[in-house]
Amino acid sequence: MSDFQVNVTTRTDTGKAASRRMRHAKQIPAVVYGTGKDVEMLSIDHDEFRHQLEVEAFHNSIIKLVNGKRTEQVILREVQMHPYKPLVMHVDFQRISATDKIHMSIPFHFVGDDKAPGVRQEGGIVSHLMNEVDVVCLPGDLPEYVEVDVSAMQLNESIHLSEIALPEGVEYTHPPEGEADHAVVSILMPKVAAEEAEEGEEGEELEGEEAEEAAAQEESGDED
Repeated sequence: MSDFQVNVTTRTDTGKAASRRMRHAKQIPAVVYGTGKDVEMLSIDHDEFRHQLEVEAFHNSIIKLVNGKRTEQVILREVQMHPYKPLVMHVDFQRISATDKIHMSIPFHFVGDDKAPGVRQEGGIVSHLMNEVDVVCLPGDLPEYVEVDVSAMQLNESIHLSEIALPEGVEYTHPPEGEADHAVVSILMPKVAAEEAEEGEEGEELEGEEAEEAAAQEESGDED
């Protein structure tokens, strides 16, 4: 678990017009909630926070939220990005308690790709079917990532969730049983893997078109 700090200030202005003014001033509107306390409206420096988002571990670590002399332990719950510009539009933080379990998405880190017999001897390629998994644990047990070793995999073999050992104190949000026991990684012949990649790209293309349409509508609304 990495140690990150985000500096914030309390804001009082709300609404779309106030948010637009903040973004023009390179500030991000944000909120923090949880642990039975009131929701607090915050402002964050855009460029500083944008750089922190580039660090993978930042997204699933305990963060120290610093507001003047006051600090809180939080997790990053949601980041809203502009549909096609590299701009952060809004951020949600959730306060945490050391004694209450939290739900988080943790990335998989795959190792041993170049050693797998299915790759070295049979000409297959590694296909990552899942890149992250939802887990539940106490804040102190939160892992930075879950390692998946593929070094012993043969061609046409897969590793499922039930075969991956989680760190002590960490559990899957939905236990891998029956249909829920998804394949995480496979070794396939290049043609099969390419077909899977094509299907994924088609879905991303549709999402991109929808995002552009949403952005056009947003800009049209701002002009009204």
